Amino acid sequence: MAYGAFWFSVMSLLVKIAGQRLPSMEIVLVRAVVTLVLSYALVRRAGLPLWGNRRGLLLLRGVLGCAALTCWYFSIVHLPLAEATVIQYTNPVFAAILAGVLLGERFGVRELIGVAASMTGVLMIARPSFLFADSAPINPLHIGIAVAGALFSATAYVTVRMLRNLDDPLVVVFYFPIVTVPIVLPFALAGWIWPTPLEWAILVAIGTATQIAQVYMTRGLQLEPTGRATAVGYLQIVFAAAWGILLLGEHPDRWSFLGATIIIGGTLLVSLSRRAPAPAASADPVPVPESSPG
Repeated sequence: MAYGAFWFSVMSLLVKIAGQRLPSMEIVLVRAVVTLVLSYALVRRAGLPLWGNRRGLLLLRGVLGCAALTCWYFSIVHLPLAEATVIQYTNPVFAAILAGVLLGERFGVRELIGVAASMTGVLMIARPSFLFADSAPINPLHIGIAVAGALFSATAYVTVRMLRNLDDPLVVVFYFPIVTVPIVLPFALAGWIWPTPLEWAILVAIGTATQIAQVYMTRGLQLEPTGRATAVGYLQIVFAAAWGILLLGEHPDRWSFLGATIIIGGTLLVSLSRRAPAPAASADPVPVPESSPG
């Protein structure tokens, strides 16, 4: 789980570096193409029906995954890396609410506390001027897109849960890139900037780091109890903060640190009280149970 968290943080760092010149939609497109090639090969190798059984739900899962990844990569490029990562980690709270409404899963006091804690933490990171007059606010639009990414990730997770006994996880994963590529392609081409050889290497490395992370995370979920695995997965936030400080010159202030701590506490409260999805379903886009679309 720690190796997986490390490699997902490397993926985030590479997205941040690539996004210094390349549009985030372009990064999403290349990432989706890499995933498409890998997913297609795995589905064919397993001899599974390519288009699945519940195509409506599978298409919905693909659209939600596309929206989640687009918002998350945008937030990585436009927000400090640690803040973008920790906001994405609010998605288990949203997933708990949606699973309670749509799947009839338990939703109690812990989940309500988690919701309140996560929203308080996001508020501290955003620091709106009407509440934090002495602190420089972060662009509220960027914060809103980051929160939207977490919400889309949570909705995609619930959709995967709905598909768990209907389609093979490899087919569910395949629908993410097969839907994402045609949706993102026109937007990416509209603002296309041809990558340099170094940027091409970074873009390929983003897909490679994600694949390595998914392997380690999936194996960790098979070997460790859910609660322990979830807690270790939060090392991704620590790694992201370290990359920001060491390589990007990003130094979270006291409000960001306090907000991140509250979000982590609230999300852990929810995550540790709920059963995680089957490990195979975490292949894409979730690095730890219900975390991020990386």
